[in-house]
Amino acid sequence: MKEEYYGLYRRVGLKIGYYRKLRELTQDQLAEKIGKSTAFIGAVEAPNINRTISLDTLFDIAKVLDVPPYKFLDE
Repeated sequence: MKEEYYGLYRRVGLKIGYYRKLRELTQDQLAEKIGKSTAFIGAVEAPNINRTISLDTLFDIAKVLDVPPYKFLDE
């Protein structure tokens, strides 16, 4: 990950956590629905971990959470 994008990835992760909780899903449940590990979801949502996420995964998460993908990138 380019250092200049660190803040953007951090915001995306925090928004994923926000919408996940809004939908009353646990990290385990979201991970299962998108075919990823709970540790992956935890790392994506954690503000202190540098974890990238592919567009395919972002689209999968958006679909499960019923949120348009652009919402995760909005500042």
